Order: sequence, then C-alpha cells, then structure tokens
Amino acid sequence: MKTSRHRLDVDVEELDRVIDAAENGPLSKADRQKLKTTLHALVERLAQKRNTEKTNSVLDPKNSSSVTVEPPEPEPSAPAGHGRNAASAFTGAEKVSVQHAQLKPGDPCPECREGRVYRQKEPKTLIRIVGQAPVKATVFEMERLRCNACCQVFTAAEPAGVGAGKYDMTAVAMIALLKYGTGMPFNRMERLETQLGIPLPAATQWELMEPAAGSLEPILEELIRQGAQGSVVHNDDTGMRILKLVRNTDDGRTGTFTSGIVSIWREWRIALYFTGWKHAGENLADVLKQRAAERGAPIQMCDALSRNTPKLPGVEVLLANCLAHGRRQVVDVAANFPEQCRYVLETLGKVYLIDAQTREQQLSPESRLLFHQEHSAPLMDELHEWMKGQFSEHKTEPNSGLGKAILYLLRHWPELTLFLRQAGAPLDNNIAERMLKKAILHRKNALFYKTMNGARVGDLFMSLIHTCELNKVNPFDYLTALLQHSAELSVRPAEWMPWNYRHDATAVAA
Repeated sequence: MKTSRHRLDVDVEELDRVIDAAENGPLSKADRQKLKTTLHALVERLAQKRNTEKTNSVLDPKNSSSVTVEPPEPEPSAPAGHGRNAASAFTGAEKVSVQHAQLKPGDPCPECREGRVYRQKEPKTLIRIVGQAPVKATVFEMERLRCNACCQVFTAAEPAGVGAGKYDMTAVAMIALLKYGTGMPFNRMERLETQLGIPLPAATQWELMEPAAGSLEPILEELIRQGAQGSVVHNDDTGMRILKLVRNTDDGRTGTFTSGIVSIWREWRIALYFTGWKHAGENLADVLKQRAAERGAPIQMCDALSRNTPKLPGVEVLLANCLAHGRRQVVDVAANFPEQCRYVLETLGKVYLIDAQTREQQLSPESRLLFHQEHSAPLMDELHEWMKGQFSEHKTEPNSGLGKAILYLLRHWPELTLFLRQAGAPLDNNIAERMLKKAILHRKNALFYKTMNGARVGDLFMSLIHTCELNKVNPFDYLTALLQHSAELSVRPAEWMPWNYRHDATAVAA
C-alpha cells in the first residue's frame, strides 16, 4: 500500500529560494516538507512501474557486469497472439459451399485430357468479415386494403415464424452478453445502437434483463447445488458499490463486495458470483450448506485473509493458501533484498515448473501428488529451512521488509504446502483472481449497481456467462437456448447445464 502524503504545490523559483536559505541557517519545518514532497514526487515519476511479477523482470540478471554490452538487434517477429486465425477458428461463421462453375467430380481433365478430376478433401477457403449492429431490427410493412363502400380494412397476415413479441430471445441474450460478459453499460449500448439506426433505450434494456433473469433462477440454483459438491473450491472477493442498499444486519459493516467462487466438480468448472455485504467466506458457507452429507470436506483455496474462510458450524474444509500471494510478498521487497529474494523466487519458480509438467503429462490427482512429493518437497523443505535460518542466524531483521515477507510464508506454511499432502490441492488462487476481473470490469465501466435487485441480476448472468467460458461453451448460444426453453428448464434444470444443454434443446426441437 502506498504511503499517503500531503499534496503541496511548489514551483522551481520557490525551491531555489529554499535551497539558498539553507546557506544561512537551518531550514524551517515547512521548507523541509516542501523539499521532501518534491523529492518523493520526482522519484515516483522516475521509477519504472512494473507490469509483471516474473523473476527476470523483478530482479537484474545474475552475474551482471558493470560494463554494458549492447545485445545484437533481434529479428523482428510477430507479437504473440497476433497471427492469422485459420478458417476453423471461425466457429460462429456462416459456411457457404461454392461449386466449380465448369467442372464436377468425374469430368475429364480440361488440361491434360487424359485423367478425370475428383473433389479434394480440403476446399480452398475465403473469409469475408462484415460489420453489423449487435442487435438487428426488421420492420415488416403489412399491406392494408380498405373498402371504399363499407370502409372495412383488410390487413396482410404476419409472416410465418416471426412471432408476436417485439424482442427475440437472441436480442435478450446479446444484450446480457454485452452488459455482463464484456462490461458495456446500458447507456453506452444505447448510444451505439442509436448511431446504427436501431434505438434501444437503456431503460428498455433493463426491462428485458429483469424478467429474463427471473426465468433463469432455476439454472443458477442448480449451479449452486452442483458447485457445493465440488472437490476443490476457490474463492475471493472485491469491492462493489450499491447505491440503494437496505441492510438487514446491525454488525456495523459499511462495505459491499462481489464474491467469486469457482468450484471444480468432476470435469467441469462452475463460477458463482454473489454481491452484497457478505464476505467471500460467508458466501462460501452458504453454498456448502447444500453439500451432500456423504461427501467429505472439499479443498478450499484462497489467500490468507480470515474473511475468506467459512465460519459456520458443520461446514468443514481442507484449507489451502495461495502460493502466488506468498510469492508476491517477496516480489514487493525484491529491489531492497535482491540476492535473498532471488533464491526464494527461483525456488518457487522450479515448483511451478514441476506443476506445469504434471499438467503436460495429464497426471491424475494421485499421480500428481506423488510427483510433487518426489520433486517439489525437497525444494520446499530446503526453502523452509533457509527461511528459519534467516532469523535463527540473525541474517534478517524480522521487522524489515524481507523479514515480514518471510514471516508471512512461515506463518501460513502448512496451508501454502497442502499440495504436498493432499491429492488435487492447487498451488494458487489465480483462477478466482481471473474470474473477479469480470466484476471489476463492470465496476470500472458502470461504476455501481443501483439496487440489490440489479446486483442479483448481474450475479446471475455473470455466473452463467463465466461458467460457459470456463467450460469452453458459447455463452450466446447457451443463453439463447435457456431463454427459448424457460418452461422446460424450470422442470429439469440439471439437464440444462452448459455441458449437457444441447441434447435437451435438440430433443425439444424434434
């Protein structure tokens, strides 16, 4: 956390006067404060801001010489992630088959006149991308005829398949995806649509979202029920503002939060968002109340804040703490203790490399545990002894920045190393940190929820959309299918999860 300093406006001539006055006697308290404030501001402006916590970026390279040698200019290469996408990547594109104008399979070759032509397995592809509005409007002008004798008016029938409603479910799904999936506020969406000639007021958009969320409540309840059965649960929270909040608690809390929970259940990942005055641990306790009695305690991964753990009788977890948070304590003081921090960061880097190998080899949780016990346990034991030796041998002052970072690791060592004793225990809580970015994006663009009801609607759509993203399911198709079959999903919500909804949607259509 940055130290807050009193803002003081000074100019160069005033600083010159302060320095000149120092020749004649000691500086006054006000003048000393001016110099200190100016110096701190200058240092902060000159300091390079770090945008990564990789060891090579945090610390200078090993064995760096005082003589700077300019490296050869590397050959220019395309930035990562900026290559061309293959035609197969455009899964949502319309596919048009184009036949050859003069030839068909089996015809004689027009070139050599001896062989016959046959269709190739892979056609040549041409990708054409066009722009269009996020929602499309069609105006049907139905002809009206009027009798000049009896004044009877005859109107053409509506086209078949159009439907009576003004807003199709695909439009509702698109608005939900733009608002709660990508963080576009209603008023910004209104401006965009108006510029494209399809006015869609922000109030109308909300009037579409509220009933749609009500029809999808059974799906969210089923996601919570299945999420409670997970073998591993991640949780964390971030601040969120709600303008009109009626509190039903008198515990003196003033803050409101959005909690994010990711539950790993079988091969699926379930994302749940909860906004209100409850902390992440309390929301997790509410979820775990639905856990089946025959299932054992899940592994809970979070950072070391006490508010992240569920404090409820009967709710038991195997607590694991985030190794990335512990590592960050060391990163923050690396500039002042480079050699000691290098040892810690490189040791943890080897552990993460070992964990990456377990994913590459697709090891089972039990095999992964044995692999970590064989390769990571010696590294972590050596690091543990080294940290204790820093204090016992008086190499590090406990109240220094490095001392506090080491004390954090030692204090939470059993929870930080659960992956060495429990199959399936993760190393860090990064998946929960990433899921909260969706709520943070909403907070950045929309600034707040107006009411708790608005927060409830946002939590529902964010939970469904991010669950789709975690399981590589198209969220637009999923939301559209749910809204089109709201009656069916209310009866059997377990059959309309992101990983199995296509089967039921096809059966209903048939």
